[in-house]
Amino acid sequence: MSFIKFIGTAGARFVVMRQLRSSGGVWLSVGKTNLYMDPGPGALVRCLHSKPRLDPSALDGILLTHKHLDHSGDVNVMIEAMTDGGFKRKGVLFAPQDAIEEDPVVLKYVRSYVEKVEVLKENSQYRLGEIRFSTSKKHHHRVETYGLNFKIEPRTISWVTDTRFFPDLPDLYRGEILIIHVVRLKPVGDDLIDHLSIEDVKTIVKKVKPKLTVLTHFGMTMIQAKPWVVAAELEKELGLRVIAASDGMKLDLEEV
Repeated sequence: MSFIKFIGTAGARFVVMRQLRSSGGVWLSVGKTNLYMDPGPGALVRCLHSKPRLDPSALDGILLTHKHLDHSGDVNVMIEAMTDGGFKRKGVLFAPQDAIEEDPVVLKYVRSYVEKVEVLKENSQYRLGEIRFSTSKKHHHRVETYGLNFKIEPRTISWVTDTRFFPDLPDLYRGEILIIHVVRLKPVGDDLIDHLSIEDVKTIVKKVKPKLTVLTHFGMTMIQAKPWVVAAELEKELGLRVIAASDGMKLDLEEV
C-alpha cells in the first residue's frame, strides 16, 4: 500500500505557536519505503500517538524542504528516533545546503547517525528505495527551498512547498495529485509575503488541471476561513476535485 499521512497541517508561526493545527509534517509510505517530510515541532509525539501508531524506527529517510522551524523543528529528534538513538546507523537525510551548512538546523553529531546526507539542488533527481522524486526550480522564499515531483506507481505527485508566486511556478508541476502549501486566504497587496494565497492556487490549478488538489500548511487566515469550506468553494468554481488536508488524514494513493 502507498499512502501519504498528514501528521500536521499547520503553516506559519502563529498557527504553529498556538498549535491550532499540528506542525508535525508528513509521512510518505511506498511499498516498504518510508520517508518523513518536514518534521516540524511535535513530529515525534504525533507519530507515536497516531492511530495506527507510526514507528519512526521504520523510516528510511527524512526530507527537509527548507530550514524554517515549522518544517524542521523536530528533525534532530526524528533522526535519533529513526536510528535508535544513533546505535543503528541508517537512512538518508535530504536537505538544502543552507539547512546543513549555513546557520544549520541539523546538528553535526546527529548527521553521523544517518548513512548518507543528500544535498537538495535545483532540478535534480533523487531516489530512496521505491520512492523517486525530482526537485523543481528554486522557489522564491527567504531561505533555500524547492518543490518536489514524485513518481510513485501508479501516480505522479507534485508538492508545492512554501514560495511567493512567480510566473513559471505552474509549469513546474504536472502531477495527477497536486499538494499545495497555502498559508494565506487572500494576497497581501504589494507586500512581499513569501507564501501562496487562494488566488495563486486558482492560477496554478487552472493550468495544471490535476486529478486531485490537496490544500495544506494553513496560516491563520486560512484557519479562520475554515479550509474545508474554502476547498469546497474552490472545487465548485474550478470544476476540479479539491480537498483540504486535516491533521491525521491518510491519502491512499492507489484509490485516488
